[in-house]
Amino acid sequence: MSSIGAGLYIHIPFCLSKCSYCSFNSYPLSGQNLEGYVAALFRQIEVMAKHSWCCNQTFSSLYIGGGTPTALDNRDLVAIIEKSLCSYHFVSDPEITVETNPNTVDKETLSMLYRAGVNRLSIGVQSFSDRLLKEIGRSHSSEEALLAIEYARLSGFSNINIDLIYGLPTQTSDDWKESLETALSLGPQHLSMYELMVEVETPLATKVAENRAILPTEDEMADMEEITVRMISPDFQRYEISNFAQKGYACRHNTLYWQNRSYLGLGAGAVSGLMGHRICNIANPALFAQMVNNNVLPIASIEYLCRQTCFRETVIMGLRMMNGIRMADLKERFGLTPDEYYGEKVTELKTRNLLETRNGRLRLTPAALPVANQVLAELV
Repeated sequence: MSSIGAGLYIHIPFCLSKCSYCSFNSYPLSGQNLEGYVAALFRQIEVMAKHSWCCNQTFSSLYIGGGTPTALDNRDLVAIIEKSLCSYHFVSDPEITVETNPNTVDKETLSMLYRAGVNRLSIGVQSFSDRLLKEIGRSHSSEEALLAIEYARLSGFSNINIDLIYGLPTQTSDDWKESLETALSLGPQHLSMYELMVEVETPLATKVAENRAILPTEDEMADMEEITVRMISPDFQRYEISNFAQKGYACRHNTLYWQNRSYLGLGAGAVSGLMGHRICNIANPALFAQMVNNNVLPIASIEYLCRQTCFRETVIMGLRMMNGIRMADLKERFGLTPDEYYGEKVTELKTRNLLETRNGRLRLTPAALPVANQVLAELV
């Protein structure tokens, strides 16, 4: 068995509606063949469970993401979870996460998920301002977000993540402060706070290009980042650039990604990282379902990752973690260190006070965090 558990990801690519900023592989629910997609997921779960790689793995996490998994029928979603847990070998206390949006859950849904073994809920709130929710095309209200979190607590969940976004069109520092205050008052165990990225070929990108959506200035963005650092409770530890958790509540599944460990991705558009390969499934859910249900592997691409590529990706992803990367682990896994691979580039970034080495770990400095993406781009 693997010494470090692998992760199992299952993608549900359906939402009630598509948000203007979203570039994920997701599709409006209306008109979709959900029965065919669920049947295909069951089939893929069964087929991959017999793969030699999966047979030799112990999985430490199951993550159902999307899209909006709770847009499915409750019984179908619970059946997918139960099928996964009985088909693969998991550790005795796996982290089992389901993503949800506030207007797709009620007490019955959440109680069913809790009874099925889900022990971590990630709620896509994004903002507690109705004005901003409407601006970015979210289909829920702030009141529905508050109710979803209340229902989650009443259903027994004690590990709740709230997703928030800053840098939204027309968003002010006061808007961000109010949303963060509300989130903290609800007592979550985890907060994911992402800077808005305007992705190409999204409706938001078109609106920005046509000056129909005005984004905050660089100074306003800096104010929002400063507010986050100032307001975050001492009970929370920033363990990754965009993620904060109370002690013992860091997301196990996402940490596997940041450490560039092994994971199996099932469903339309899902990606697997295993045996030095990156395997991408067909993105279109209808085509994915047709292929799987006809016993055809639904693979869009397979990329072999050489040792140097795996090393580089491990460094870049690992530097997103506040603890950075342990040099000895890199040497053991790849036979390389950052100094050996990057040469003077690491020295230069240290001289610019963007990288530092402490206790055998390479990490970003506090000064680098506001410009982390630019720093990491220099190591690609």
